[in-house]
Amino acid sequence: MRASPSIVPRDRLDRDIYLVLEDFGARAGCAWRETDEQDTDVETVICDLISGQYAYPVRIVAFNAIEGWARDATAEVATAVAQRADEEALDISPALDAFITANAGDTRRQLALPLRTRP
Repeated sequence: MRASPSIVPRDRLDRDIYLVLEDFGARAGCAWRETDEQDTDVETVICDLISGQYAYPVRIVAFNAIEGWARDATAEVATAVAQRADEEALDISPALDAFITANAGDTRRQLALPLRTRP
């Protein structure tokens, strides 16, 4: 008996997937947000966090099932969100600010001093 080729392209699953754990409050608790497959890349997650798609993010996990690894990506994503918000002077929600404060690495930047030319 011949093996049939898979109808699912292998490269579709061979990528890093990011999922967000969100706190829905005392009564509902925390849950992993249901997300469309195409919206699980890191760039989309960063944009969704900034735009307020997640009210109270708690943790972000990255994994690649084909490669067989998973890791906590919370600090990495929080730092990226903080840098983007700083660079683009974006307004962020108090909940997202608390998430960044709790999880981001040092996002402070050295400000450039204005150069003065001698007269």
